[in-house]
Amino acid sequence: MHAITKKVGSSYVEPTLEVVKNINIKNILVIRPNHRLGNQLLTTPLVQEIENTFPNCSIDLFAKGGVAYAVFENYSSINKIYQLPRKPFNNLFKYVMCWVSIKRKPYDMVINGDKDSSSGRLLTNLAKAPLKVFGDVHEDIQKTYDDYLHISKYPIYNLRLYLSKLGYPTNNNPLPVLNLKLTETEISNGKNILDELVKNNKPTICIYTNATGNKCYSEAWWESFYVKLKNEFSNSYNIIEMLPIENISKINFKAPHFYSKDIREMGGIIANTSIFIAADNGVMHLASAALTPTLGLFSRDNQAIYGPYGNGSLPLYTKVKSQDDCIDEVRNILIK
Repeated sequence: MHAITKKVGSSYVEPTLEVVKNINIKNILVIRPNHRLGNQLLTTPLVQEIENTFPNCSIDLFAKGGVAYAVFENYSSINKIYQLPRKPFNNLFKYVMCWVSIKRKPYDMVINGDKDSSSGRLLTNLAKAPLKVFGDVHEDIQKTYDDYLHISKYPIYNLRLYLSKLGYPTNNNPLPVLNLKLTETEISNGKNILDELVKNNKPTICIYTNATGNKCYSEAWWESFYVKLKNEFSNSYNIIEMLPIENISKINFKAPHFYSKDIREMGGIIANTSIFIAADNGVMHLASAALTPTLGLFSRDNQAIYGPYGNGSLPLYTKVKSQDDCIDEVRNILIK
């Protein structure tokens, strides 16, 4: 499908500077039709970039599934979320109507948040807007930024380059990080839950031992790593485990643990910890979006695309980094 749609938008002609002068960019559509928690969280930096560039703008988000509502709950710029059903053929009418609705509302700008999304390119082409960012990574970006591969960063670089070509001032501000925009109440409630779990005043290390497919580490790996964590840090830190929705533990529930289906409650708890350690998964991105230093463990060499960043966060490719290396990085993060 991607091979078929990769040229979609090639006939789009960018408006001239004279035309752009008459466009007041206020209504913007962001397209990110993916239902996974991680992918929606990875869209939050782009939304922040839009907010920073166009204050008081109104953003509609085209997403899949319902998780986007929780992720963007505290983003005042979000006006409407188009929710594609996760299973199109079970909800064919709703699926078709979501696509049709894109044609009904005119926008000033539409942005495809994922260059590899076939439906994203098609929807961007379909939308009514004079300004369209299809998401291709330009050669200028590849030459300038060594982190252009990152799935959260290249859409921002693309938008900045696109706007500069339209006469907007060059933007070299630091890139926004993932942000769930937790409220003080959510963070306070998270602290109460954490305090009930650990019942002391020591800072806390939180681990999450689950992941999908070949991103998941074995029980033997986690058991060994957990022992090393305890030996190195248990005198000064609590070590707890967040459990996945499957309610399983790769360390056989040996650490104090908690479970929640509410991603904002999870984020509130994580926000009160000193570091979050997890393999590459949506909860790793949730920890990053809670603005907690996050150590992401990558069994595949794609940390340049999905690695956590900002707030002291760091990805580690464990095919070349040992568990002792991971412990060293935990120590480095904790002492900063």
